[in-house]
This record gives sequence, C-alpha cells and structure tokens, in this order.
Amino acid sequence: MRLRLSRFRLSKAVPLAISRGTTSAVEHLLLELDHGGITGRGETGGFDTGHRHYETDAVAAELEALVPRLDSLEPQPLQALEPLLAGLSPPARCGLDLALHDWWGQRLGQPLHRLWGLDPAACVATSVTLGLGSLAAVLARLERWRQQLPATRVKLKLGSPDGLAHDRQLVEGVKAVLRPGDELQIDANGGWDLEGAHQMIPWLADQGVVLVEQPLPPLADPEADRAGFAALHGLASVPLVADESCWDLCDLLRLAPHVDGINIKLVKSGGLSEGLLMARTAHRLGLKVMLGCYSDGGLLNSGAAQLLPLVQWPDLDSHLNLVDDPFSGPDRQGDRLVPADRPGLGVQEVG
Repeated sequence: MRLRLSRFRLSKAVPLAISRGTTSAVEHLLLELDHGGITGRGETGGFDTGHRHYETDAVAAELEALVPRLDSLEPQPLQALEPLLAGLSPPARCGLDLALHDWWGQRLGQPLHRLWGLDPAACVATSVTLGLGSLAAVLARLERWRQQLPATRVKLKLGSPDGLAHDRQLVEGVKAVLRPGDELQIDANGGWDLEGAHQMIPWLADQGVVLVEQPLPPLADPEADRAGFAALHGLASVPLVADESCWDLCDLLRLAPHVDGINIKLVKSGGLSEGLLMARTAHRLGLKVMLGCYSDGGLLNSGAAQLLPLVQWPDLDSHLNLVDDPFSGPDRQGDRLVPADRPGLGVQEVG
C-alpha cells in the first residue's frame, strides 16, 4: 500500500477562546492510503492539552518515515498492523488508523457503524460550543449558532483568566437566554485550581448544569491526576467528565471510580480502534461517553461520527465553524449528527 501526505488549512469563522488560549486557524494533514484501486483517507494534526503537546510538523515527520515500510504491507487484516500503529504518537496513529478503517469499509462496501453493528437511530443532538469572552460576545456567539442549527445543547467554556466571578457571570447570562428544554454543559478545560473547583461545582449544580468537564489541569503524574478527580467526585450531584486527563483505555480504567463520564477525541486516543474500545468499556463500567473534537475538519469528524450511536454527549461541532474545509462533515438532522450511510468513513469532498 502507498501513503500520500498533504497539508490543508482549516480557518474558523469564529475564533475559539478557552482557558489555555485562542485558536483561529490550524494546519492539518490529509493521509491518502492507496491499495487495490481503493483510497482510504484520514485526517490529523497537532494539538495541545496543557501537559502534552504535539506539533503538526513532528506528526508529519513520523508518518513520512513510515512510507517506505508500508510499500510491502497490506491494509488488512487490521490486527496485523497493530505493532506498527502502536509505535506512533496518538495524532500520527489517529491519521493512519482512520485511513485504514476508511479503506476497509470501502473494500467491504459498508459504513463502519454498520460493520460494528451500531444503530444510527440511537444518535442524539450535539452540543455547540461557546468560547470564553465578554458576556456580550458569548451571547452573540450563541445567537449565531441558533441561526445555523437548533442549538438545544450548549457547552460553555469556563476557567476564565478574569476569575471565578466572570465565570459565574457567563453562566448566569447564558442561563437567562436558554429556551425551555435547552441544556447547559460546562467545560473548564483545566482552568480552576482545587479551591476554585470546590467553589464552582456545587454552585453549578444549583444552576442546573448537566455536567462539568475537566475542572482541574491534567497532570503528567497519573496518581496525582487521579487524586484531583477523587477529591471532587461526589462533591455535588452534577456529573464529572474527564477530557484532557483521559487519553486511552488505561486512563479510563484509572479514572473510572472517580468520574461519571469521559470525553473521547480521536487524535487523543489514537483513532477509531482505541476510541471504539473505550466507548464500549465505558458503557460496561456505567460511565457516559462524550465524543469531542479539537479544531478538526469534516473528514476527522466524519470518522468520529461512526461512534455516535454509543455516545450520550456528542460534541462534534468544530467542522460547523470552518470556512475552508475541503470535506463535508457527518450527516445532520437539525442539531443531531448521524454517521453517513456511505462506505468507510462516509466522507465527501466539498463541491
């Protein structure tokens, strides 16, 4: 099989500000895997969680070094390629894993969700993200989302550098304009310390939010990271969700006694192979699953969408905020995303 790499830019219509900074555009990698007259495609790129950082150039170098080794290999069975994938960084593994799955699904003429026996009728509405900013800017962003789709599930970023008072102002301001039946999710992106989280989480529960995601900064020491969630779990009735602290199945098992849910992101987990395993394991352990994204395009989110029937809290809105994405995203019915019925990842080029 032959692997080709190219780069493309993804520019946001509205820049996104979180506790770690603001993003207006990224450069991503397109992987095209050719074999037997079929081309499987994958998308990946660099990202930063505060305690781990990957540059797109470094990810590209990893994948380029693989090109000669792939010439003598077959794209199936996938199990035979696991040792090759295991040696890659999560974003490099994600791109290749997606391309292999896309090839496999196209070879069999079926979408991945059908090959896995998943039911698209189980898919629920995605959340839409409100970044940090002034209250006026946050409310304007919500109105813009509502012009685009129903926006019944709202995820508000907190952890503001302006402090907890500003976080509370944002919550109260957004709550005031929510419609009956809308729900409010909170994502601090690790922007609080332990004392701040102890103040905010019970208050947020009283405000009726449906979940609090990653209240504390992720830590490189797994035990210290686990201890942070343990100190907060059960503090209030609102579910606690791990994102930046939860990368793979090992992290899920480490955190499972101290959280109510996990956020799976494909570039973090290393692709669909690990993502599917994490989602099914979370269900067996009684945890809920969020499916998230970074500044990901339609190709990557189309891959992630194959897992949507297993997800209670979809958060795949990044492709809906792009002005130059070369690929369309998952099929959409209002604010409900569903995996495409087309073979493989089901991705299509724009235009």
